[in-house]
Amino acid sequence: MSVAGLKKQFYKASQMVSEKVGGAEGTKLDEDFKELERKVDVTNKAVVDIISKTSEYLQPNPASRAKLSMLNTMSKIRGQVKSPGYPQVEGLLGECMAKYGRDLGEDTNFGGALVDAGETMKRLAEVKDSLDIDVKQNFIDPLQGLCDKDLREIQHHLKKLEGRRLDYDYKKKRQGKIPDEEVRQALEKFHESKEVAEISMYNLLETDIEQVSQLSSLVESQLQYHRQAVQILEELTDKLKDRVSEAQSRPRREYTPKPKPVFDFGESDQSNGGFTPAVAPPTRSSGKNVPAEQPCCKALYDFEPENEGELGFHEGDIITLTNQIDENWYEGMLHGQSGFFPLNYVEVVVPLPH
Repeated sequence: MSVAGLKKQFYKASQMVSEKVGGAEGTKLDEDFKELERKVDVTNKAVVDIISKTSEYLQPNPASRAKLSMLNTMSKIRGQVKSPGYPQVEGLLGECMAKYGRDLGEDTNFGGALVDAGETMKRLAEVKDSLDIDVKQNFIDPLQGLCDKDLREIQHHLKKLEGRRLDYDYKKKRQGKIPDEEVRQALEKFHESKEVAEISMYNLLETDIEQVSQLSSLVESQLQYHRQAVQILEELTDKLKDRVSEAQSRPRREYTPKPKPVFDFGESDQSNGGFTPAVAPPTRSSGKNVPAEQPCCKALYDFEPENEGELGFHEGDIITLTNQIDENWYEGMLHGQSGFFPLNYVEVVVPLPH
């Protein structure tokens, strides 16, 4: 830094100390300027908070958001174009319903209805994914651009204005010791910075119709989502009503007991009247078992990973537990591979320590 630059920094620091500690009066800005500054400050806080709250509205589970952020970062590092999406609750519910519906059998009333409901929930999850994409592109990203460009530029102008005000006030107080020309130049620079900051704030507030347009896009995306959701749910309602009507019109099948077996109570060498008790074969310990003291779980069903970072397994596998991510996901290891897997696919054998 040049000598002139060092002197200017010294002047500003001295003036700031005089105002903060000594109670010295600095040059006051006019009320119109202060009102512009107040509105810009509120706009800045509003945009930052609304971006955060909108993200929470779209993706309410903080643990899932953190996991998704981690997976997206890993995808970028590995150069992968496709990154995993947020696990929508409708999709998770749909998978659960469809799975148990197929287990019961689609030829049963409840099983078939569960499959229908599950597939509908998965369609709702797809519509929710579309809402996420639309809101991010048309609402969150433009607001983030406003923060990163216009509002940041205004903050830069205001910071520069404050520095020039301190420099001018210091020189004005020492008029006589500092040449008049320096004081005049400091005043000109102060007015110049004030004008630049004022124009930038005025332009931002006068073009706030852009933010209204972005807010309108958010509402339109929500409206489109709810319209599609209503249509999908109405289709499911009609299907379920048809199932109920069909089941009620069908004659009820009566239970027919099976004939009881006839046993011969004649003489027998067996001391219990001819019956030989069934002896359970000795249980063989599975080679998949892990030491009892190590946290682990047993797979109830096959799990095929769909996203980067998930751990696949087959029914009966014993998985070592390393961490519980949230109420829906565990982290564990199997065959030297580690990853995430859903809690409802496994049965805990040895729980994680609290």
